[in-house]
Amino acid sequence: MPVYEYQCTECGQIQEAFQKISDPPLETCFHCKGHLKKLISQSTFHLKGSGWYVTDYGGAKTGSKKESNTKSGIKDKESKTTSKKTTDSKD
Repeated sequence: MPVYEYQCTECGQIQEAFQKISDPPLETCFHCKGHLKKLISQSTFHLKGSGWYVTDYGGAKTGSKKESNTKSGIKDKESKTTSKKTTDSKD
């Protein structure tokens, strides 16, 4: 069942209520018997399973990320070595 939030126009208290979608909205405050106004709440949900961006396409896989770091590290070492050799040979 969804959770709905209501705020009292008299005392300002915010209340939560578990209600069916088909249930009528609450009208009286539990604290002061004032009038309640339904609030718009931020909803959350989680996409589970395969086929979603988060699970399948959201980021690099751990295996490919390690390989790319290793390859770039080797290239960096080679370029440093060749640049040292060229500067040393010029002297």
